[in-house]
Amino acid sequence: MAATGQDGVVLLHGILRRATSMKLLEQALTAAGYRVLNLDYPSRRQDLSEIVEGLRDPIAAFEAALTGHLHFVTHSMGGLVARAYLNRFPPERLGRVVMLAPPNEGSEIADLLQRNWLYQSAFGPAGGQLATQRSEELCRLLGAVDYPLGVIAGDRSLYVFASLVLPGPNDGRVSVERTRVAGMSDHIVLPTSHPLIMRDPEAMAQTIHFLQHGRFRR
Repeated sequence: MAATGQDGVVLLHGILRRATSMKLLEQALTAAGYRVLNLDYPSRRQDLSEIVEGLRDPIAAFEAALTGHLHFVTHSMGGLVARAYLNRFPPERLGRVVMLAPPNEGSEIADLLQRNWLYQSAFGPAGGQLATQRSEELCRLLGAVDYPLGVIAGDRSLYVFASLVLPGPNDGRVSVERTRVAGMSDHIVLPTSHPLIMRDPEAMAQTIHFLQHGRFRR
């Protein structure tokens, strides 16, 4: 599934981030021949369901202008946004999905801090949905992964305290094990950290490789 010039990629940033955090990845995808929609969304002010509703129109308009497939590439919580979007508004010509450091099974950091008012103030409604224990409503919102999905995890941390809380290899925000999700097509671990993975040259190259071939390069 090599890019034809009419394939498009939707980029979804993580919580507390903006579209500018995905700029290097946007440039790499454009150079590889994809049309790119690098979206901002109110990650701190809305829950996942509200975020998805707000993304419907711009993504639908972008898809309508394509003659090829529509792919998704995400960072951190953007992976959960993509899962909820694809479950609620599945594109007619969905291609492949790559998630960078996604909390697919939640994060123990959110477990620890979700009742802290500073965390609540900074991360907003969606921050409470990043915990490892999920309501039935949230599970229904995310749905099942029934599309080609590649997950890239990091195992380097810039946060000493977080690394003491997270079990096993982790990127300082999400453990490698919790980036996994049932139904994914491929999974790799790279020596990079949570806040830098979307700018990591190897992560960007692997992202493009998965979009083209449906598997990571080894």
